[in-house]
Amino acid sequence: MKVLTLAQAAAAAVVAARLARGRHRPPPLRPAPADDSPRVSVVIPARDEEARLAPCLRAVLTDPAAGEVIVVDDASRDATAELAAALGARVIAADPLPPGWVGKQWALRQGVAAATHPIVVTLDADTRPVPGLVGAMAAALSGHDLVTAAPRFDCGSGAEQALHASMLATLVYRFGPSSTRTVPPPHRTLANGQCTAFRRDRMLAADGFAAVRSAMTDDVALARHLAGRGWRVGFLDAADLLEVDMHDSVAEVWREWGRSLPLADVTSRGWQAADLAVVWLTMGLPSLRLLLGRPTPLDLGLLLQRWLLTAAFRRSYDRPGLGLALSPLLDVASAVRLTQATFRPTRTWRGRTYLTPARPAQPARTATRSGT
Repeated sequence: MKVLTLAQAAAAAVVAARLARGRHRPPPLRPAPADDSPRVSVVIPARDEEARLAPCLRAVLTDPAAGEVIVVDDASRDATAELAAALGARVIAADPLPPGWVGKQWALRQGVAAATHPIVVTLDADTRPVPGLVGAMAAALSGHDLVTAAPRFDCGSGAEQALHASMLATLVYRFGPSSTRTVPPPHRTLANGQCTAFRRDRMLAADGFAAVRSAMTDDVALARHLAGRGWRVGFLDAADLLEVDMHDSVAEVWREWGRSLPLADVTSRGWQAADLAVVWLTMGLPSLRLLLGRPTPLDLGLLLQRWLLTAAFRRSYDRPGLGLALSPLLDVASAVRLTQATFRPTRTWRGRTYLTPARPAQPARTATRSGT
């Protein structure tokens, strides 16, 4: 028991240090003045997105910085391509998927190659950008080589919000807040592939999407790969300019987001074990002991810290409510899902099953960081 207490205290200290980084955050993204915004190519990879694509397209097509909007149709089995064309996007049919590639990276690589403007912003089909986002992302490249953005989440119910916020907490406890002035080492870099920006010529030269072709957690794999090669990677707050409706139900949050939580194909086993230990000791164990009526003083301190985090999360949700406040009650469930996905990773998405690569996609650990 003494060993467990010491381990929990050590994990608590690690989490406290990570959360403290949130005191030093860059300002949220703001719309760039229309006259100052460079013309940008917006690339949207889409597979079976007929039901979700229209709000994204209608918004981005009115963005003053969007010089063109390209939808790369990744062999959709519905009317995704027809819808995109009808709304005014330029539609490209992705070539047949080669062995060893995940569909999103394959689609993005072709979309970037087809783009005609020097800056590319990529968006997922389930995003709902506010006009001005594209210019803001392009402007952020003045201090970065790759920018990804933290959105505001739209959850359909209190239960969905509670589980989503609990899972989000596991990421914050493992990596710290996403948007801070602290630059993490490449192998601990995070990213959100729902919205990214970069210079087209640099991405083509790096062939970044080919480098992470087999990764299911493609966004983190790309950010870590490029950070390891000296790219300045920024993860910025775009909650005022970008909303995302990722899932339709609690079950979908559990199944779809839960499978990517461990970042298994871009994280070493040692770090996965350390991350699991931190989550169980600082989130799972205090909740379990509280339910059993036997919390220690340290447990109570960790529970207070966890509830305080829900206040910081309010900006991350479109309609923060009771679900967010009650999210700590689901921390044991989130720890279980993280553990399950760590030991039994899945490589299936939208009707495709991808073979596990012989060697997981791992970022290079190059210490050099430059802007060239």
